[in-house]
Amino acid sequence: MVSLQTPVCEFGRPAVDFALPGVDGEIWTLDKARGEKGLLVMFICNHCPYVKAIRDRLVRDTRELMDYGINSIAIMSNDPALYEEDSFENMKKVAEEYAFPFPYVLDETQEVAKAYGAVCTPDFFGYNADLELQYRGRLDASRKEAAPPDARRDLFEAMVQVARTGKGPREQIPSMGCSIKWKDE
Repeated sequence: MVSLQTPVCEFGRPAVDFALPGVDGEIWTLDKARGEKGLLVMFICNHCPYVKAIRDRLVRDTRELMDYGINSIAIMSNDPALYEEDSFENMKKVAEEYAFPFPYVLDETQEVAKAYGAVCTPDFFGYNADLELQYRGRLDASRKEAAPPDARRDLFEAMVQVARTGKGPREQIPSMGCSIKWKDE
């Protein structure tokens, strides 16, 4: 398991459109997923210990961000042939178990992850109302274990700022996680 950090935020980079199947039976696009004030695009999976450590916080923060006009979508881009836990059926189970308040979609071809430049799970891309990138950082200080309950909510605070001002914070701490499991080319 390779642990990676995300690159620095490319402020203003436009969001890439997609049309991906969700565990809810819908096909999700960028326009369908976006909120009035922005969109949080998250690359996650089921098996990664970094993602497992924050699932409850992810649900809490994305649910609260909806009150600020920020919607979220989670994209699973790993090759499920390498990790059965990341299969579409298991995606459905995890989404139901944790009551995900956001669409959980499958990027089977991995083209969307490549277009975004996603490198790890979790990898967060926070966009403003114009779908310009304003945040590429961590959720909080969690790693393979959850941070203390009173840890600073980096992603949540940044996305509230984006909702209010259209701009993300200049200082951002990279997210860290397991490398995306790419299909052999």
